Formats: sequence, structure tokens, C-alpha cells
Amino acid sequence: MRQTTFAKAGELQKAWHHVDADGKHLGRMAVDIATVLMGKHRPDWTPHVDTGDFVVVTNAAKVVMTGKKAQQRLKTRYSGYPGGLTVRTYEQLLQSRPEHVVEEAVRRMLPKGRLGRAMLNKLKVYKGPDHPHQAQQPVELKPWN
Repeated sequence: MRQTTFAKAGELQKAWHHVDADGKHLGRMAVDIATVLMGKHRPDWTPHVDTGDFVVVTNAAKVVMTGKKAQQRLKTRYSGYPGGLTVRTYEQLLQSRPEHVVEEAVRRMLPKGRLGRAMLNKLKVYKGPDHPHQAQQPVELKPWN
């Protein structure tokens, strides 16, 4: 008789992966990162358990967007007050907060709700080449596409 096995949260070993974003396309890189954060790269993936690994992204400031997306795509924010609409291009965001651009791209590819927020907490994004997670010995993440 065959039995479906489900992963349990306490039994999993979480690995650490490293992604160097220098010259990589934002969307294609975000797909690979979201796959690892969800745990879909593992054979013991379970939909209702966070089976994903940790991901460290460095050089977020050097990520690229194809075409004219950086100049034409807008990020809007509204404070709730009259005249409180802030509109910035992704080019401006990449100069001021590149970590936020990468986090947002990955966040939108994760499940919505409590489980997706837990997955996003395992993403560590840094503007430059240095990161404080050397002790975890992160393994270089190879792109699938």
C-alpha cells in the first residue's frame, strides 16, 4: 500500500543559498529565488508547510531590467492624505533602495497569507557584495532558466 508522506515543520533541515544579482534580470532571478523560498526544488515539498530554504542576495544595486522597464514602470505609494500620492520610477528606486525592488519582485511570486510572509522572512537582500551570513556557508544558487 502506498502512503503519501507530508513534511513536518520540525523535521526539515534548512539550507542557505547565495545569489549574486550582478547583471541578472530581475524577473528571471526572482522566479528562481521564489522557487527555493517555497521549497518547490525539494522532493519533500508540502503545500501547507514552509519547506523552503534561506536565500541571500548580494549586489542588488546591479540587477537589470530589460527594455525600458526601469524608466517606464512606476511604483506608486499613497499616504491616505490629500496630495499624498508618491510616484517613482524603478530607475529611481534602484538608485535609492535596490533591496526593496528585489524583495517586491520575489514577494509577488510567493503565496499570499501567513505562509507567504513566513517564506519572505527567509530572504536576505543586500545592496553591495558583502553580507553577514558567511557562518551559514551559503551555496551558490544555479539558475534553472
